[in-house]
Amino acid sequence: MKYDLSEGQVLSYRENGFIVIEDFLSAEELEDWRKAVMEATGERAGKKMPGKDVKTGDDDGINADAGYFGKVFDQLINLWQTNEGVKGLMLDERIGKMAARLAGVSGVRIWHDQALFKRPWANPTAWHLDTPFWSFSDCTALSIWVALDDATLENGCLYFIPGSCQVTTFRNSGIGKNMDGIFEIYPELAGIASVAAPMKAGSCSFHNGLTVHGAGANMTNGYRRAMTCAFMPDGNVYNGQPNVLPDEYAKTLKSGDPLNNDAQNPLIYDSSTSRV
Repeated sequence: MKYDLSEGQVLSYRENGFIVIEDFLSAEELEDWRKAVMEATGERAGKKMPGKDVKTGDDDGINADAGYFGKVFDQLINLWQTNEGVKGLMLDERIGKMAARLAGVSGVRIWHDQALFKRPWANPTAWHLDTPFWSFSDCTALSIWVALDDATLENGCLYFIPGSCQVTTFRNSGIGKNMDGIFEIYPELAGIASVAAPMKAGSCSFHNGLTVHGAGANMTNGYRRAMTCAFMPDGNVYNGQPNVLPDEYAKTLKSGDPLNNDAQNPLIYDSSTSRV
């Protein structure tokens, strides 16, 4: 695993809100990731996440048009909670160290992982933000996106609006059908050229949760599979949005409560105790 970051990479990430790391995984590691993720998704049998009775492609309360959004990607959340192989991948302290360094924080917790599979001929993923959906509000929160297949211009690679995290807020603009919908809220970003991020399988990207990003349609008859994980800087508190939290756990929380439940959001990196 290529987990050592240069100072130049960190500075580029903080300026632009994203970074691509080529050949993040070795060939052997990539096969391990593919095996674990495919086993975990098979075990789920379409159930989107633990603690909620929602199937992939169903209306999840975020997007009202399940028919359209069900054809954007298959999304399976918190596989680390239901599969030991994925748990080993997601709790890797080396990845936690990368996330903490990019964010400029001393510790990070898993917010949630998610497998994102674009099926053949899948719809595009409209421009959107991540953090406004989450149960905490932190401008340094971020995600890793690991390509399990080659992500190309043809099959739906990621695109970013560089520097957009310097402008956006925690206002939730949703994820609509129209690619340009977010520019109704942030018109000043419409004139910034987007950056495509094609990646070979085994490469990865990190992006800030307030960086505007999206993905193209899959114009091929093959899959575009990715495994991702969102990271919450340690010390955050509940903002009142349940998001992916299990219903029973969310009922115990009130706004301002610390999100430090290790069973739900494990601390995977702490600079004071790190071994890497």
